Amino acid sequence: MNALRAVVLPPSIHVIERGWLSSNNIVLRGAHHIALVDTGYISRADQTLALLRHALNEGRLDLIVNTHLHSDHCGGNAVLHAHFGCDIAIPAAEAGAVRDWDEAKLSFRATGQLCERFDFHQTLTPGDSITLGDVNWQVLGAPGHDPHAVMLYSDQTGWLISGDALWHSGFGVIFPELDGLSGFAEQQALLEQIAMLDLRGVIPGHGAPFTDVDAALERAFSRLAYLRADPRRNARNALKVLIMFKLLDARRMRFAEFQQWCTEATVVQRCLRWLDSNAEAALELAVAELVRGGSLRADRQQDCLEAL
Repeated sequence: MNALRAVVLPPSIHVIERGWLSSNNIVLRGAHHIALVDTGYISRADQTLALLRHALNEGRLDLIVNTHLHSDHCGGNAVLHAHFGCDIAIPAAEAGAVRDWDEAKLSFRATGQLCERFDFHQTLTPGDSITLGDVNWQVLGAPGHDPHAVMLYSDQTGWLISGDALWHSGFGVIFPELDGLSGFAEQQALLEQIAMLDLRGVIPGHGAPFTDVDAALERAFSRLAYLRADPRRNARNALKVLIMFKLLDARRMRFAEFQQWCTEATVVQRCLRWLDSNAEAALELAVAELVRGGSLRADRQQDCLEAL
């Protein structure tokens, strides 16, 4: 048995572990209030709804909370709101972009990813406290991967809902650095902040909950030092992550269709500018590395790329 899956959570917390296309869905139950943290990707929204209805035993949902507004964490918001009539709480710094539905500011256009429009009813500001289920959670700022992201920490239970700020083996792509903005320093400070918390365990945005927090932090600090030593490493990782996300969703793309997406997704273009003056060569290298790693299959006869 995977040791990570043996972690015992408080009875009020139920984690629906999803993988990499959709973030984990975290149900926080109370006698009079039920909340959900993060809702997965839009193309899996029906699956998210089915999983959640089962987890809730066809009961109610009062509130959705988003740790950040990347498409794999908020793509099910609209479907779940329509079904349950629940409120939605988002990081306060994203309120204007959501109100105006500015897909450029929300990153959906830049990544070539999709998200159905949704409204919000509450905002989350670092320093706030919020009751989810019957437990009080502190809202902590979590810049690095996303400048507006938040985490949720309960000193009552000792658990941290970290989003993409800390995984068992790393953290999410440091996207601000691709734009020439600061992100590594913020991620360093964030990991140091997590290290100061009195934690029993962490519930990440992707992967199973874990309790070996010190070891996870050690891996994260080492990973960050590796990226900071040569920022092209961050761009190379981001490029492969974006490609894999697209193929996990599409499952199969013709090369011409894939090339078109790469041209239109501006974050992909930013990665390529970091990596090589010959963008085509940098892209071919990223695809080749994913093929060698067993994540993709390139079928020249069928003229397509496939996720494995």
